Formats: sequence, structure tokens, C-alpha cells
Amino acid sequence: MTNPHRRRHGRVRQITPRTHWLLLSVLAVTLSAALLLQGYTHHMFGITPDEVTGARGASDAVPAQVAQGGPVIANADTSPHTARVRSRTIALTFDDGPDPVWTPRILDILRRNHVHATFFLVGTQVVAHPELVRQMVADGDQIGVHTFAHPNLSNLPPWQRSLELREAQLAVVGAAGVTTSLLRPPYSSENDALGNADWTVLKQAAAAGYTTVLSTQDAEDWQRPGVARVIANATPRGDRGQILLMHDAGGDRSQTVAALGTLLPRLKADGYQFATVSEAVGMADPVRAAGTGDRVQGTALIWALQGGNWVVWLLGALMYAAGAISVLRAAVVLVAARRHRRLRNRRRDQPWALPVNEPVSVIVPAYNESAGIEAAVRSLLASDNPVEIIVVDDGSTDGTADLVESLGLPVRVIRQQNAGKPAALNTGLAAASCELVVMVDGDTVFEPGTVRTIVQPFADPGVGAVSGNAKVVNRGGLLGRWQHIEYVVGFNLDRRLFDLAECMPTVPGAIGAFRRRALLDLGGVSEVTLAEDTDLTMALCRAGWRVVYEEHAKAWTEAPASLNALWRQRYRWCYGTLQAMWKHRGALVQRGAAGKLGRRGLVYLLLFQVLMPLLAPVVDIFALYGLIFLDPVRIIGLWLAFLLLQLLIGLYAFRLDGEPPGPLWSLPLQQFVYRQLMYLVVIQSVFTAVAGTRLRWQRMERYGSLRAPVGTEPAVPADAT
Repeated sequence: MTNPHRRRHGRVRQITPRTHWLLLSVLAVTLSAALLLQGYTHHMFGITPDEVTGARGASDAVPAQVAQGGPVIANADTSPHTARVRSRTIALTFDDGPDPVWTPRILDILRRNHVHATFFLVGTQVVAHPELVRQMVADGDQIGVHTFAHPNLSNLPPWQRSLELREAQLAVVGAAGVTTSLLRPPYSSENDALGNADWTVLKQAAAAGYTTVLSTQDAEDWQRPGVARVIANATPRGDRGQILLMHDAGGDRSQTVAALGTLLPRLKADGYQFATVSEAVGMADPVRAAGTGDRVQGTALIWALQGGNWVVWLLGALMYAAGAISVLRAAVVLVAARRHRRLRNRRRDQPWALPVNEPVSVIVPAYNESAGIEAAVRSLLASDNPVEIIVVDDGSTDGTADLVESLGLPVRVIRQQNAGKPAALNTGLAAASCELVVMVDGDTVFEPGTVRTIVQPFADPGVGAVSGNAKVVNRGGLLGRWQHIEYVVGFNLDRRLFDLAECMPTVPGAIGAFRRRALLDLGGVSEVTLAEDTDLTMALCRAGWRVVYEEHAKAWTEAPASLNALWRQRYRWCYGTLQAMWKHRGALVQRGAAGKLGRRGLVYLLLFQVLMPLLAPVVDIFALYGLIFLDPVRIIGLWLAFLLLQLLIGLYAFRLDGEPPGPLWSLPLQQFVYRQLMYLVVIQSVFTAVAGTRLRWQRMERYGSLRAPVGTEPAVPADAT
């Protein structure tokens, strides 16, 4: 009969990853859409001086009654007609706003002089400052649209023109709850300046219900010619009514404000009247209350764009913070590595310099390791230090135990039912006869001097465990090179830092040495996490033992040769590390060695192995945003600078490890595939941990690429019984 709990657990294992990726995809698409909208509204176009439009081109399609008519143009798509401003009347208009600095000052001057004006608003500015639009309506001023992002409409396809007008209208609705049928196209001026392309825009706008408002007099304040010149340009000549063009945004408008304060009382004293555009030409009020549907859409648009502004700001801040932290980390790691090397060179003057020659028990947990177990065992027997080799077969189904026994070598084989790697290690620990114990994976081979080298730090009685230097043996192909780089540059540089800071969080399962009594005091290897090596190391630190790194103790291990195998391995590592960090979170508030682990090691892991990878997709998306909408040269320059920093770190790390730097040529490619895979692993692990899903220990596929050292005779085992 099928176990119902097991069946339910299986369903969780299958469905949860789909949910994770669905959620991640939704977040990525949402963020991308927000950035695209943000990029379009803030960087595709912009408010630029009116003279940048260039030549108008042919104008033969513009009706004569329009080219020679009044500045207010209606029904351009059917039967165009125009209207003029009545005599000695000025329709004061402002373009490009609202602006948080200059618009409030202009509104204040208008109120003091009891003048109503017409403001042609840019949608992006409305979204940023909706309260100013509400103030205009409350003051009795009139509003019109000046498109959403201030493009030259004649250069856009029809669909994009419609989008510009619709989004501008929704912005106004969202800000003030009203609609307006007034439009002033950006870069427009007087009737006789209309070209054929402009006339096409006016017809499309009329079909959408807009009345176009041009100008008859330009104060040219956008040129900032001086206050006196702005006043002169804005002063009418004669009794003819005018639509006066000024600007309340788009740059420094201090001259506009100063000129307006003088101009309004002077013109009123000369007998001129001020009116809104509709009042000046005798048309019905173009501003009306919006419907519920438009209000909802307008409010949603403003929230979306304001949220996008906040997201872009936050992403920029996070990118700067991540960059600064990454540079700081690089500096700290390099300084630590240099200092660690000097200290290791002076080790002969320390108590550790006393040679450790006692025999060592080597425990090899094995589950279906027939592809590489012979090479592993023979390499251990070739050690130049006395060893007792214990192979614990954890219920293998491929004849691993039989293979080891058939070799006729002085190796002790213990068989047990499949119970997992921690149980196999505990079985070997119970059977070990030596005080010093080395644990090694079944897919790993040692050099002849590895065992002797890794146990030397135990001359210091405070050392409870030693991490060796695991190196990738199958380095062929890009995936092998990338993992080789990661082992040398990432893992080993970090271990040097952890060694100096006395907060080593992990002794790798591939090569680690321990005091047997320290492990027994802890109750052996815990089975509650998938990263039993990290869990065990953290427990030793919290118990007061020192854990150190011995880079000269080398072990050669098989790395995953496919993306699928790499995913499974790193998923287990990352998830297990998260489990261990949570289990030992109490170290954050402890003192002594435990406190060093908590406030140094755990914080470092949280920052650089959890939080930074979680932000990596956002950084990548924002980098694409920068390439499209910001300065691509600057973005590429920053990427090259970061890559150069990584290359320099890599060269130094390879030098410390005595490795030729050739594989570093693949480092740029690593940023486009391997890096993404690693942060996706972290994301999946975090989601799984938050969901509370339990994972079983997963065995990696073996490839049989290991070879035992040649030409070295085995040392006499400590105990072959």
C-alpha cells in the first residue's frame, strides 16, 4: 500500500518549483514592463528647446483657411475651421509643466493679479506632480495636453501618436479627475509654420476629439534672453488679440517668473484683458468631469509610473550599493589572502610547526561510487602518512563494496542499509581507531602528501578541524573551466579570509580533517541538514574549536559535467547552507568563537551568498535598461571595469594556488551563463526554504575521470583490520 504522506510529499516536490518559477517570471516581467514604461516616459523623449525641430518641409496639404486663419483649430479631420482671439484680449498660455519650482510661483503671480491662464501639460510631469494640476483647476485656470512624453508628433507613427494623447489624457484624469479637449503639439508655433506632417497630426488629433491651440505671440522665454527682452517679446503691438506662449517648466524659468510679475499689471493698466483660451475665442469649456472608467485608469497610470520612479531610484541605489560592497569585498579578500600567505610562510615559528606524524583514519562514505572508488582508495593508500582507510558502503546498488573488496587492498569495508551520507560518516567515525580523522568523498583522489599536510595544523591543540584545498580534475569544456575558476577564486579566497577571521563556516566534504573527540562531543555528524559538512563545521566553531584552512593539502574531485548535474549539486549545497545558517543563527548573539562565526561568518554568507545573488536578476534587468535608455557607453564601461577587477582577483588567486591562468580567458563568458545559473539556484533554494519543503540528499552523477597517483608506494596503514 502506498504511503499517503510520501505521495503528498512527492506532489509538493513537483509543484513547488513550478510555482517558484511562475512567481519569478511574473516578477521579472512586471519589473521589465515597469522599466520599459519608465524608460519610454523619461528617456525616449524629453523637453528640449523649440528650435530643435528643424525644417518643416512642404505645406501644400494645409488648407489655406487654416494656414491664414486663427490659432484655435477645430474639426481638422472633416471640415476644418479656426477661431481668433477677440480684440485687446490675451490668452496667456504655459507649456511643458507642471514644474515643482516654477509652476507654484507662476500660479501665485496669477492669483495676485486675478488672472486665469491656460496650461498645456506634459503627462510625465503631471504624474510626477499631480497636486499642481489640482491646484490649477481649483484656481480656475484651464488645462490642455501637451502630449505624454513631449515628442515631436509629426515624427511618430499614428499608433504612437494615439498613445501619447491617450496617456497624457489619463494622467490629467488621474491627477485632477477631469478631461480636456485642448491640445498643443510640442514644437508647434503659428499657423503659417504648419507643414504637411503637422497637418496629419492635427487631423488625427481632431478625430480623437481634440481642438488644437497654436500661438500668435512667443515670449521666447525658453531662450532666456533676459527679463527685459522677455517682457518686450510678450507685449502685444496694437489691439489684436493674442495667444501668448510662455513656459513654466523645461529648465530655469526665473526670467519668466520675473517678467510675468511686471508684465501682468502693466498690460492690465494698458487696458488688456486676460482670459483662458476658450473664453478668449468664445468656445465652450473644454474641461469636463471624467467618467469612472477613466478615473480608474488614470489613477492606475499615476500609481504605476510613480511606483516605477521609486523602483528605478531603488534599483539605482541598490546597484551603487552592490558595486561598492563588491569592490570592498574584493579589497578585503585580497588583503586577507596576502596576509594569510605571509602568516602561513611564518608558520614554522608557531606551535603548529611541530610535525604531526601520528596515524590517521580516513573515512570514505560511498553510495554507488563504482566509477571512481578504486582511484580514490588507491590514492589514499599512496599517502606518505600512516592511514587507516574505512569505506562505508551506504546501500549501494552498483557493487561499490564488492569492487573495493575485490581489489585485495588493506581497506576496511563496512556495509549498511541506505541511510544517507551523515549516517555513513557516523558509522565510519564509530569504527575509526585514530584520534585524527580525515573525511573524503568517494569521487575524490588525494595526492601522496595530502593526508600528512592536512593534519599538521593539529599541532595546535585549539584546532578542531582543517579544510583542505579541493580542486576540479575535469576542467575540459567551458563548464569545467568555470567551476575550476569558482573553486580557485571563489571558494579558496573566501577560506583564506575565514581562516584569518576565525569564522570558517564550511570544511568541504571532499577533503576535511577533524579531531575525533571533538566530533564525538557533538554527537557526530548531524542529519538534519543537506549540507552536513557546513552544519558540522558551524557546530565545531560554536563549541569553541578553531577551524583553519590548509591550502597545500590538495584533493582532486569530479565536478558536474552538465548543467543539470551542476544545478542539482549547487541546489543541494545552497539549500543545505541555508538550513545550517538558520540552525546556527543563535551564534549571532553569542560570544567567543561562536560570536565570530555568527557576526562574521554568517553575516558574510547572508550578504554574499544569499542577498547579492537574489539581487543579481534585478541588476541584470537594470543593466539592460541602462543599455537601451541610459548611456550605453557608461554601462559598458562599468561592466568592463567590474570584469577587469574580477580578472585581477582571478590572476592573484590562481597565483596563490599555483595554477596557470589560462582558464581565465573564459571569465567574460562566465558572466552570461554560469552567473545566471548560480543566482537561479539561490533563488530556488530560498523559495524552497521559505516554503518549508524538505529535500533528500542527491547523489551526483560520476564520470570515471579520476586517476590514482602513479609511481608511489602505499604507506603502511594504521589499522587494516
